[in-house]
Amino acid sequence: MKRLFCAMAAALAAVAGCTARPATLRIATTTSVESSGLLETLVPAFQKEHGVTLQAIAVGSGQAFQLGRRGDVALLLTHEPAGERALFNEGLVRYYRKLMFNRFVIAGPVGDPAGAAGAASASDAMARIARGSAPFVSRGDESGTHVRERQLWKSAGIQPQPARLIETGQGMAPTLRVAAERQGYVLTDEATLARLANAVNLRVIYQDGPDLLNTYAIVILTTAPADSRGAAETFARWMTEGAGRDVIDRFRIGGRQVFFGWPAGGDNASPESMPAAVRGR
Repeated sequence: MKRLFCAMAAALAAVAGCTARPATLRIATTTSVESSGLLETLVPAFQKEHGVTLQAIAVGSGQAFQLGRRGDVALLLTHEPAGERALFNEGLVRYYRKLMFNRFVIAGPVGDPAGAAGAASASDAMARIARGSAPFVSRGDESGTHVRERQLWKSAGIQPQPARLIETGQGMAPTLRVAAERQGYVLTDEATLARLANAVNLRVIYQDGPDLLNTYAIVILTTAPADSRGAAETFARWMTEGAGRDVIDRFRIGGRQVFFGWPAGGDNASPESMPAAVRGR
């Protein structure tokens, strides 16, 4: 009888374990993680190690926040600190860690008609572009890139005239293609630009300064589906503490590292956290 009870208990535990870890984990990720090719490297590595299928929805950070608030996904991968802070203020954050960083860059026509390459700061570069004649192409989609663009315009104290400010309402890759077609300037993450270097006739115009530091975070909200929380935490820890860190640091585009894992032991628990050292810069 005792053996029968133990066997039944073991069977129930096995069933409970199966239900606690869903076969598919839905996450929302910023488009730069997909467009750069990093996502297609991370997904199979995690699936092989943990046996959980990742279903990633690539959207701007603003859309990712809304998916998370509605409970449509179990985990967010975003790069918009102000929006992440808003989630804290709403009491929605269950788990938060900074994951990695790279930088935003201002890209534009090879000839740089605005002379932005000679700017003293990122905001000065944006001001020169605003005063010039070439168009500026914006995502215009409340993504992390779009939010940073608006911050830079505010710091510059000037924006292009409406006729020269083109909003695509699309992700980073199509926005870069529009900028190349229109011979305009654009704010982009360096990884997506590197991935499309042979497809768009744009060059890095300006890339220096703290205003262009681009940090990525993993967030699990209290609204995450209950049956997905265990798998979400497993993925989050794999990315921040496990083999996912190595995948990030080994990822290259054209032989160049374009994402840098968050420094081990550094402060990574809040949207305002910054890497203590910027490696490989």
